[in-house]
Amino acid sequence: MPVNRRQLLAIASLTVATSIASDSRGASARIKAIAFDGFPIFDPRPIFALAENLFPGHGAELSNVWRTKQFEYTWLRTMTGQYRDFLDIIDDALVFACKSLDLELTGVKRSMLVESYLKMRTWPDVLPALSMLKESGLRLAFLSNFSSAMFNGNISGTELEGMFEFQLSTDAVRAYKPDPRAYQMGVDALGLKREEILFAAFAGWDASGARLFGYPTFWVNRQKQPREPLEAAPDGEGQGMADLVHFLSA
Repeated sequence: MPVNRRQLLAIASLTVATSIASDSRGASARIKAIAFDGFPIFDPRPIFALAENLFPGHGAELSNVWRTKQFEYTWLRTMTGQYRDFLDIIDDALVFACKSLDLELTGVKRSMLVESYLKMRTWPDVLPALSMLKESGLRLAFLSNFSSAMFNGNISGTELEGMFEFQLSTDAVRAYKPDPRAYQMGVDALGLKREEILFAAFAGWDASGARLFGYPTFWVNRQKQPREPLEAAPDGEGQGMADLVHFLSA
């Protein structure tokens, strides 16, 4: 039997230790769908552990440079109109990171690290939370920089198959978030107003970008990062998916 919002709140209250209150309490009542970035769902930590295994003593530094460059390249390519899909950008960023740290990147190591982005597993709290959200009647979609190959590689053969109504990749508009063209995909695909779609972000800059676009926004702040000093604070914030469930039940 589907659970209603009151039941959802009761379930969530058993699992949530802390949750940051919404800055606009009425927002959750209007939500009809949730558009997720990829990383609140998929856990990249094993990729960075692999980097340490392949480059002992340098994994953390390599991962930080690699990850930073990935997003710098998405922004630069969007601004200059030189689009490449996200898996190609991941590869480019890895090559740069290794060169900047004077690390020898063999073909085998390069393939192992880049292809890890096609084999990610979900965070432990994802499936229970998604099941609750879906049973409550909310529509679920991805809205991510992930390429189609990344969606297919990470979803195929898992319990996520059939969970998301849309897998919206920036490949479709050839512009990465926070470009408005990327966020607009959610409105166009779901056929809803911006204020009826909650965007669930992993990065603080993405939460701010979605909020500036006009989406109600929840920041799944798994890395416990400070908020960006921008004029676009998320409507809610928490460390995991249970916090998102709690926010939507309020």
